[in-house]
Amino acid sequence: MEIKAFKILTKSPSDLSGLIELVDSGKINPAEVICIIGKTEGNGGRNDFTRDLAMLAFEDYFSSMLRISRADVTDKIIFSLSGGCEGVVSPHIVVYTKSGTSKNIPAVEKRLALGIGFTREFKPEEIGRMPQIEETARVIKEIVDQLQIDSPKDVHLIQMKGAIPSFTYEEGEQAQKANKPMRSDMVYSRGASALAAAVATGEIEIESLSDDLVCIDYDKYSSTASCSAKPGLKRTEIMVLGNSSYWDGDLKINSNILNDMLDIESIQKVLEGLGFKLSNGHLKEEDLSKLIGVYAKSEADPRGMVRGKRHTMLQDDDISDTRYSRCVLSSVLAAITGDTAVYVSTRSEHHGPQGGGTLSIIARV
Repeated sequence: MEIKAFKILTKSPSDLSGLIELVDSGKINPAEVICIIGKTEGNGGRNDFTRDLAMLAFEDYFSSMLRISRADVTDKIIFSLSGGCEGVVSPHIVVYTKSGTSKNIPAVEKRLALGIGFTREFKPEEIGRMPQIEETARVIKEIVDQLQIDSPKDVHLIQMKGAIPSFTYEEGEQAQKANKPMRSDMVYSRGASALAAAVATGEIEIESLSDDLVCIDYDKYSSTASCSAKPGLKRTEIMVLGNSSYWDGDLKINSNILNDMLDIESIQKVLEGLGFKLSNGHLKEEDLSKLIGVYAKSEADPRGMVRGKRHTMLQDDDISDTRYSRCVLSSVLAAITGDTAVYVSTRSEHHGPQGGGTLSIIARV
């Protein structure tokens, strides 16, 4: 099996011209597309229409090309679109395709492996609690096994869209009476999904978790998770990316945790782990074309401090702290890599240490 990746800059949320050009030239086979990860230029909030606009365009296009329904498109291809291109961020998508057959004999060099999956549909009262963690961890482990990834250390990115199923007023009342209020906020779905990733990769023992620790005990976290959440989504959509000796191609992935949004040392270690020789701590211009995807989670530290000094991102009534956070980390990433087409998602409950996040980079080697 082989994963290929195509980075495409977009002119608007619904701009598919770059994708269509690659399909028409024969470089991309629509039937082989497995996932699309990208940034759209909305505000990244609940009222961000740019993601819905992009999804409408993608669903219509692939429905036509593959001769399937729009609903079937999202069963075949996972779309992870993050709103918010603050600062220098360039709106873009990366299209991943999968082709070929599995190898029986492992190679010496490991290459990028990518698989997708879905949890069962969740009940509203399960969100942010152990049932969501257990089911999400089960699916992640299943995908890792299918990819023939030798070690949990070879898993470098678990990209998820967390479920937040809708519930009625009556269901909410019943949950309150049972002393189990609905955790319908995106915070709990992200947090539980990240903890599930940590369980699946062996970073946390499932026995050490409970409902009450979700979004409370931030000493427990994943080093590979990148989860956003979508109100109304009944099941969690999951992508697992790692390196496997049973996969072909010229792509590899590496990862690290970010201790805060200014953690340039961790960014440099990820690049060096992919074989890049940095110049004064920065990616060389001639290596820029090898960079495929830069994926990070970021957060304005809820404790109100960065590097021992007070920050005001949580106190600004005019600009959301999420927009500050995306802008800062994206700028740091772009400064080191020389590439403004970076993907930064906020917030990062149980994604790396509190106030930090996770980072994964895919490159040609």
